[in-house]
Amino acid sequence: MWEAAGAGYLVAISLIAAIGAQNAFVLRQGLRREHVAAVVAVCAGSDAILIAAGVAGFGSIAAAAPWFGDAMRWLGVAFLAVYGALRFRAALKGGEALMPAPGAPAPLGRVLAMCLMFTWANPHVYLDTVVLLGSISAQYAPHGLAFGVAAALGSFSFFSALGFGARLLAPVFARPQAWVVLEIGVGCVMWALALALALGG
Repeated sequence: MWEAAGAGYLVAISLIAAIGAQNAFVLRQGLRREHVAAVVAVCAGSDAILIAAGVAGFGSIAAAAPWFGDAMRWLGVAFLAVYGALRFRAALKGGEALMPAPGAPAPLGRVLAMCLMFTWANPHVYLDTVVLLGSISAQYAPHGLAFGVAAALGSFSFFSALGFGARLLAPVFARPQAWVVLEIGVGCVMWALALALALGG
């Protein structure tokens, strides 16, 4: 059980840490110190719902169609490999400085609407949580619940650190070189997960 929980926590953080529109938005809100708690709650809560759907739904489908597990596992391998390559390509482009925009604080409603859009309108979110985490959780049966709960905690931990820790990271992520290092690190993690998932079957 503890092995499943540890894997769920680490895999969730590794996937969510990949730079994208949602993380950039959370980081910007943290840098501006605007509605950070609400943004973190929406992101983590949405992930928890999707992770639960992935872990529960994948298990029932895999039980009904044994071939589905292998198909999703190799889809996950392909996705991780491609996504890792995209992170390395982004690093080669030199990174992108992320600075908070000046201006008056945005209304809470507008901020939450944007947060929901970045979360639920992003197809990668469904691939990460429902498909990929769901397929990996099947490898830890019958401890899928521990995997899912730990993955949700990993999501909450990451978004909390990103949102509330942004003020400490502001000087660092004002430099494109910092994004390059992070992109390379995420790419390495993605490829390592792809290899582990491929060998796991």
